[in-house]
Amino acid sequence: METFIPEINPTKSLNFCVIVPTYNNHKTLARVLDSVLEYTTNVIVVNDGSTDSTNEILKNYSNLTQVHHPKNAGKGIALQNGFKKALELNHDYAITIDSDGQHFASDIPSFINEINTNGEALLIGSRNMTQENVPKKSSFGNKFSNFWFWFETGIKLEDTQSGYRLYPLKKIPKNYFTNKFEFEIEVIVRAAWKGITVKNIPIQVLYDPSERVSHFRPFKDFTRISILNTILVAIAIFYIKPRDFFLRLKKKGIKQFLLENILHNEDSNLKKSLSIALGTFIGIAPFWGFQTIIVLFLAIFFKLNKVIAFAFSNVSFPVFIPFIIYGSLKIGSYFVKSGKPLLLDTSMTFADIQNNISQYLIGSFVLATIMSITFGLLGYFLLTIFSTFKNKK
Repeated sequence: METFIPEINPTKSLNFCVIVPTYNNHKTLARVLDSVLEYTTNVIVVNDGSTDSTNEILKNYSNLTQVHHPKNAGKGIALQNGFKKALELNHDYAITIDSDGQHFASDIPSFINEINTNGEALLIGSRNMTQENVPKKSSFGNKFSNFWFWFETGIKLEDTQSGYRLYPLKKIPKNYFTNKFEFEIEVIVRAAWKGITVKNIPIQVLYDPSERVSHFRPFKDFTRISILNTILVAIAIFYIKPRDFFLRLKKKGIKQFLLENILHNEDSNLKKSLSIALGTFIGIAPFWGFQTIIVLFLAIFFKLNKVIAFAFSNVSFPVFIPFIIYGSLKIGSYFVKSGKPLLLDTSMTFADIQNNISQYLIGSFVLATIMSITFGLLGYFLLTIFSTFKNKK
């Protein structure tokens, strides 16, 4: 059966190059370069300190732009230096293709045509990870990476580890923290945070155990990736998600936000009201500094509406905090006796709260429970009225 090879749309030619990072892939390098040259002569080879016959092979490709590292620096550095060289040559896009022979240059037109058809994006080639010869550790690693990318960005992808990609060079971040395999995770997460569309396109893949050389070190590299994901999750929870929420709220306005995310949301009224109750409880309970991560985790775990739960977890706005603290202490005083009466004025100090910590903790959980039930029931009541009115209309 013949393989269909798409042609590049001649009416919309992109200013792109192909970056080939390579490290000790002498068995497949020439074949990869020859296949890429069938589609473009704008090729940048980054030799990341190879110690095999790579240097001899590259002498036969003196017409290509070459970047040589004196010693191995890691794939992340190789790609970053490739990006810098591409920008120096005034390219707008860069397609990266691994030199281990697993990718087909015949898929290059698919990347170009996708941009021409649907606009600018960061494209990741999606491999069929269920086919024969695909290592089980690669399939597991990909699923692991896909989950954390979704958690960090809210974007679901089928393949986040493929090295066959198209990058919009002038849109992606300029500086990075990582320099090895984990770089390919950092760049797509941070690109998504910048508002760049990140999506998959299907590609072919070949896993030939006799030729393919993997430089992935299971323990070291998995540890580095895990550390990176821990940092990215923390940034997403404490900065990116709150930032995006308030930007949407500011852009839409409170009225439009309520209409789109609460009233017109397809979730049932019960799920919406439970989400309101969850957010209110977490916002008032004494989880200072951890409300966001807790409310998102619980919303995902209980399959509730994350946007609504997060919105109501912000019930503890700074202006309300003194009232929440005082209310917690006051309610707690009915359960834990204290010798000093509490007054909501300038005489109440942090020391008062410290001296009545048991009173505060118990009272805050009671207050959080009361307010969550109140807000949840009120939300259900109002949502039911709105739904009835909407159906009659």
